[in-house]
Amino acid sequence: MQKPGKLKVPAGTEPPSDYVIDTQVGFLMRVAMQRHTSIFMTNMIEDLTQTQFAVMAKLHEVGPSSQNHLGRLVYLDAATIKGVVDRLGLRGFIITGSDPTDRRRRAVSLTDKGAKAIEAATRVAAEISVKTLRPLTAEEQRTLTRLLKKIT
Repeated sequence: MQKPGKLKVPAGTEPPSDYVIDTQVGFLMRVAMQRHTSIFMTNMIEDLTQTQFAVMAKLHEVGPSSQNHLGRLVYLDAATIKGVVDRLGLRGFIITGSDPTDRRRRAVSLTDKGAKAIEAATRVAAEISVKTLRPLTAEEQRTLTRLLKKIT
């Protein structure tokens, strides 16, 4: 009988005996993301989270968008994008209104306050990227970016 809390591994699928967590891609990506998140949260203005920044930056890039499409552009599910849009709306950074191309949909847009905030936040984000990538050479930075794009 299997012990409670212990997962039974099917025969032939046991991890190799030389498995070291510190060399696993998922572990390393999580640790790198924790480091980047720390740098981001320490330096970002307006108390923007990474997700809020991404939503505002994408709106600044593409202009008004339906909430659903905006969520897809920044890889957020419907529930998460709704919460982000609601919170940014309460802070006066975005507004929702009728979509001019389809009255059944709601369009999300930056307010003037939001446009000014994201322009300043984008400059800070560029500095955050520099700090995050500082341990790498310029060539390593380009390679890392290229490889990350390839697996996303």
